[in-house]
Amino acid sequence: MRSLLLVLLLSLLATALPAFSQLAGPDSLRQLLRTQRRPDTLRLQRLQALAQFLKTTDAPQAIQVSHEALQLARALADSVGQGEALLALSNLYRRQNQFTVAHRYARQGQALFARLRHNQGESRAWLELSTLAMVQTSPIEALAAALRGLPLAERAHDLQTQNRLKLVIGTTYFQTGNYDEALPALKATLRIGRQLGDHQMVLTALSTLGDSYQMLNDWPRALRCYQQGLRLNQQQGDQQGEAGSEISLAEVYSRLGNSVEALAHGQRARELVRTHHDGYNLSALQLALARAYQLEQKPDSTLALAHSALALSQQSNSNGISRGAARLLAETYASQRKFGRAYHFRTLQMAYDDTLSGEDTQRRTSALRYGYELDKRRNQIVLLTRTRQLQTQKAERQRQGLHALLVGLGGVLLLAALLLRNIYLKQASNRRLKEKNQQIAAQRDHLDQTLTELQATQAQLVQHEKLASLGELTAGVAHEMQNPLNFINNFSDLSMELLDELAAELEKEPLSAAGRALSAELLAELREDQVRINQHGHRAARIVRSMLEHSRASSGQAQETDLNNLVEECLHRAYQSWLTEHPGFSAQFTLHLSPHLPRLRVVPQDVCRVLLNLLANVFYALHEKQQQRGPAFQPEVCLRTQQTATAVRITVRDNGTGMSAAVRKHVFEPFFTTKPTGEGTGLGLSLSYDIVTKGHRGTLSVESQEGEYTEFVVSLPLTLAHPAELLPPPQPVATAA
Repeated sequence: MRSLLLVLLLSLLATALPAFSQLAGPDSLRQLLRTQRRPDTLRLQRLQALAQFLKTTDAPQAIQVSHEALQLARALADSVGQGEALLALSNLYRRQNQFTVAHRYARQGQALFARLRHNQGESRAWLELSTLAMVQTSPIEALAAALRGLPLAERAHDLQTQNRLKLVIGTTYFQTGNYDEALPALKATLRIGRQLGDHQMVLTALSTLGDSYQMLNDWPRALRCYQQGLRLNQQQGDQQGEAGSEISLAEVYSRLGNSVEALAHGQRARELVRTHHDGYNLSALQLALARAYQLEQKPDSTLALAHSALALSQQSNSNGISRGAARLLAETYASQRKFGRAYHFRTLQMAYDDTLSGEDTQRRTSALRYGYELDKRRNQIVLLTRTRQLQTQKAERQRQGLHALLVGLGGVLLLAALLLRNIYLKQASNRRLKEKNQQIAAQRDHLDQTLTELQATQAQLVQHEKLASLGELTAGVAHEMQNPLNFINNFSDLSMELLDELAAELEKEPLSAAGRALSAELLAELREDQVRINQHGHRAARIVRSMLEHSRASSGQAQETDLNNLVEECLHRAYQSWLTEHPGFSAQFTLHLSPHLPRLRVVPQDVCRVLLNLLANVFYALHEKQQQRGPAFQPEVCLRTQQTATAVRITVRDNGTGMSAAVRKHVFEPFFTTKPTGEGTGLGLSLSYDIVTKGHRGTLSVESQEGEYTEFVVSLPLTLAHPAELLPPPQPVATAA
């Protein structure tokens, strides 16, 4: 959302040159710079202070002054002054929405302060980099930069920068949707900012608190926060910040349905943006006005402004505004019944939703937070180790002095004893150090293995949730269809019996020859219609049963599984199921099962479902080809299991109808089927593909030649096997089914 993009922009308005603003007012500084042109440190400080004053009122002039300050600092070989000028330029270009240029200057400043080992300057550079990432709605990059800068600010005892970096970290809770955690952190930051008299920190906290309350639909508190921020911006004379507060108020009134107030605040923000040439707030302003015009039921104005907001926000990578503009465009086009355009923008909105609040963002945020705590503990361990080393060195020097005295007094024998003792101590220390290194390496390997297992488990859980959701939907549709189909089939059978009774009764009636012929013709047509109704009803019932079978949920529990036994069991089940519907069908089966196949940790119900789906397609292809070729065609099915260097492969091959290249391209897509209407749902191979690739991190591929054969290959990685069971892949042994 728009206010969030303003948060860290405001938080660093006073970062670049906090001490120089006390030198003099802007008019006095201009006069001094005109009259005193000597290139010295005092002129550099005056240039930096003037740029600090101008950045809230005349950003282009402030950029020009900061470039002059950078050139002077380089001429004076003032490295710290160069770093301050680079950060000031980054701040100014960021305010002009030129994020690429701003990022370059911030990186240069960070590298310069790092070479100088200037902790305070480097921490402010990381603060600027985190601000740039936050403005572009990249909470992960913002959090990473803030975590890099926080230890530096702590070592420099820079309380203001520490609190601002903590504000960045707290703000990531908001951007990732953790509002319950964001509110206490932001309130604490607001309290500290007021205690320090840091107006920019107060403005940032108020803006983000307002955004959080807005997301929680607490409109009265959101209005109070934005109104306080507006008054403080007006007191500080920050027209860009004032425009941002006006836009926030316009958004809230739009949410409350008060189009009059929304337009009033939006128009005031427009005047401020035009006066200040404020490119940063322009896209947010366009979106706020578009929402107000939506309330006024002016779709043309709404669409024009929303399209403009979307284009501007995409240019600046402002994902929050892009998401809001896409949502508004989808709603407006839908109200005009332009559903194609509405669907396009709804899809775009969902993509931005995934970018801003997806599970992957939550996981990476937690990983970075854990990394910071781990680095902090490692630094503490290093510090303790260095302290012990210094103490050991000091004690060693004392012992060496004592040894020297003893050598002078005790002679050669005592010297030899001391040398032997030193050698022994060094060897013991080396042994202990080697043991500790081995322990650390073992712990690292254990953590890496644990992380890999957690990632695999997470992928399986996500896949099972998707399958469960699809299963519930399919089961619901199938159950809703099953009862009407039962009535249709039952009444169809009953109608056939009634027709027979009616024909018998008509035979008893005295009818003319023409009447009896007409009655017989009508009864024949009715009987033919009932037969068709009965056939199609039973076909629909088979489809419903297939949908229910696909919707059955597995336990989702991975366990060590003998794949050879599973393959044989699934083949038997699939063949018996096919014979119940096609009694005259027969095929020749060949099994090549590796006797030394390792047991894999898989979900056996899911893998069995994959094999049943593949075999159902195999039997269908063989049946179709048998219908075409007649008795001369002999259906053949070959199943093979084998271990390769990296995976266990299950191959299912038939000599059926095969597939064309066009069919193979889409065969794993949902709802794609080549079967006649009513004979296939198009879900079997799609579900199988998701189970293998997403649920078990394997692959599912198909090779086919039209009219000759089809071969499906399921590959499951050996990482699913226990290491003790991994053996060199032996030659397969053929057995007949």
